[in-house]
Amino acid sequence: MTKKNKIIYWVATIWLALGMVSTAAVQLLKMKEGQGGVDSIIHLGYPVYFLTIIGVWKFLGVIAVLIPKFTLLKEWAYAGFFFVTSGAAFSHIASGHPAIEIFPSLLLLILTVVSWYFRPADRRSIQLTNKNE
Repeated sequence: MTKKNKIIYWVATIWLALGMVSTAAVQLLKMKEGQGGVDSIIHLGYPVYFLTIIGVWKFLGVIAVLIPKFTLLKEWAYAGFFFVTSGAAFSHIASGHPAIEIFPSLLLLILTVVSWYFRPADRRSIQLTNKNE
């Protein structure tokens, strides 16, 4: 892995982890306002208990992505991040929200894909050989 790819991976992964932890905290504390808060989830048509489920999954996903080893668990965490962020973005779009409300979900979705793509070989469950690396 090149130094550039390693930097891209860690910057994306740290921002992803911070974004997931901050939104998970808002969701678990059931804050009324904020990205993913009670007001937002009710406006999107989801039940409030959904916040607890997603918040716990996000915390567990961050732990899985950051700790070494457990490569298959990391794949599941990345998949979960992809599903929750793409689902959030689509929910905002379907509800007719302005782009400013969709942006945080899209940013976390992009960070998920970038972190997953640039992860080091020892953090992959399937070792791919790339002749260019």
